[in-house]
Amino acid sequence: EDEFPGVDVEGGLSRPVLAASGHLYFGLQDEGARVDCVMFAARARALKFDPKDGAQVRLRGDVTLYPPSGRYQIVVDRMEPSGEGERERRVRLLRAKLAAEGLFEPTRKRPIPLLPRRIGLVTSPTGAALRDFLRVVFRRFPRARVVLAPARVQGDGAAAEIAEALARVAARPEIDVVVVGRGGGSIEDLAAFDEEVAARAVFASPVPVVSAVGHEIDVSICDDVADLRAATPSEAAEQTAPLLSALEDSLADRAARLRTAVRRAA
Repeated sequence: EDEFPGVDVEGGLSRPVLAASGHLYFGLQDEGARVDCVMFAARARALKFDPKDGAQVRLRGDVTLYPPSGRYQIVVDRMEPSGEGERERRVRLLRAKLAAEGLFEPTRKRPIPLLPRRIGLVTSPTGAALRDFLRVVFRRFPRARVVLAPARVQGDGAAAEIAEALARVAARPEIDVVVVGRGGGSIEDLAAFDEEVAARAVFASPVPVVSAVGHEIDVSICDDVADLRAATPSEAAEQTAPLLSALEDSLADRAARLRTAVRRAA
């Protein structure tokens, strides 16, 4: 049990039985092997499909040993039809819908301001993304001003919180750009950034939005809608906070050129 937490297994359902307690008992098998599984009532009630005998599924759970029979089983947390899972299907359909409405059009992307008066940040107030973002911002530009709009970034209702926080901070007159995102995680952890309500909030923002969902492989719908995608919150900080030393060097160079031009004009 200590060695195999959080396994992902795919196979065919065998003889699923819904007990009076609400627990779902079944086997998972392929051509050469079978393992017993149980999905407790709270999880079983949340299933979005009918688990029928022979159906191909993909599940995640923990391997445990059932002492009365001395047999291994998987205690299942999540289960969905295999092949194209239900979540993947919803994301694909939503992406097609938003693309048809023009939310991904490159021509509507706005430039990120060189020197924003205030940077809005929509993320969890307790996550590593906040610490990473602030560390890089203040290292690059110690005079930066960041306004945090806290929101949950995973779990039920997170997408609505992200949308509300984004709308609230972007409406402030001193905000010139907003970063929305989080650190890395599983596909399930990042699901809020593939929700329609979050994507439409990014699209409706009156100021440019940088999407910083920390996952290199998968591109979220919010990434596609945003004016700029950053691979991580730290990269978003580099995109939104200018490097102070570079600004000072540029100003010194321009001042020298201006003095030279004035002397020549005299």
